[in-house]
Amino acid sequence: MSAPATDPATDPTIGYEVLSAESAPTYVASRPDLAELLDTDRLARVEEVGDGNLNLVFILTDVDGRGVVLKQALPYMRLVGPDWPMRPDRARLEAEITRVHSRVAPGLVPAIYSYDPDRYLIAMEDLSDHRVWRGLLNEGQRHDGVAEAMGRYVASVAFGTSPLGMDPEEQKALAASTSNGELCRITEDLVFTEPYVDAGRNQVLLENEVDAAELAADTEMVEAMGLAKWKFMTEGEAIIHGDLHTGSVMVRGTGPDGAPGDGSSSARAIDSEFGFCGPVAFDIGALWANYLIAANRGAALGDGVQRDWCLDLVPRTWSAFEAEFRRRWPERLDPRVWHDDL
Repeated sequence: MSAPATDPATDPTIGYEVLSAESAPTYVASRPDLAELLDTDRLARVEEVGDGNLNLVFILTDVDGRGVVLKQALPYMRLVGPDWPMRPDRARLEAEITRVHSRVAPGLVPAIYSYDPDRYLIAMEDLSDHRVWRGLLNEGQRHDGVAEAMGRYVASVAFGTSPLGMDPEEQKALAASTSNGELCRITEDLVFTEPYVDAGRNQVLLENEVDAAELAADTEMVEAMGLAKWKFMTEGEAIIHGDLHTGSVMVRGTGPDGAPGDGSSSARAIDSEFGFCGPVAFDIGALWANYLIAANRGAALGDGVQRDWCLDLVPRTWSAFEAEFRRRWPERLDPRVWHDDL
């Protein structure tokens, strides 16, 4: 895989305008719905954050602290370049799915201000006062309330975007409009298949080679992953997030500078471009897997407190999921046949 060889903003092979840090303010100023969100004549920060695998992301804030994020899809994977082509329509999918999730789980995803179909560009809420949860866990920070928020989020999506909470014809139309075969294929390959076969592009740290080989040789494990892959590909329950690891959760604590405080932390699920009508368990499972990875890190570093706290995130997420789903259950659209024993 090669790194991008040219600046996307000046790449003549891309058939639409690609923003840069220099052109982003002009773009915002030209859009009345965005220009009212911040003062483009008094900007304090314009930055292309450059940490995304797939997309360009710009953060603009003015001197009064008001901000907006612009996220633009390229016709290829940003991290790799043209050698890995991708349809830029994934930006539409993310905007649509995030808006739907915002309706059923308000306050748990970023607000979408607009979507520009000509540029495959989303304007959304600035979460610069939040940080990525994965990094905070790696630092040993313990933000209470985040696991519970994510449990409520997944439950709200599971109920509200399934036939339990949506008109069945509307739900089927939404499932069709969010069909996401290209990005699902990435998950099917990179999560469910290639770690267990010689795919030619696996990269394993030298220290992990023995463990990786043992995992690939574990026939029971491979069979279980095959079943999980089948469920991922065939069980369309709700419009799931599709990539809900701790790197897709932004967190702000109640303490100084967003540090953990006495109250529950703010939490938002971001980057839903992998979403589709799929199995709810995948979102829950992705979170749980990341909790276990964080717990193992604590154990490896001799931090038993962090290890136990991360392990406890599993039941805390599930308890919040169950409580929220049960709370919504009386609102199901067809109680005639969907009884409590369902």
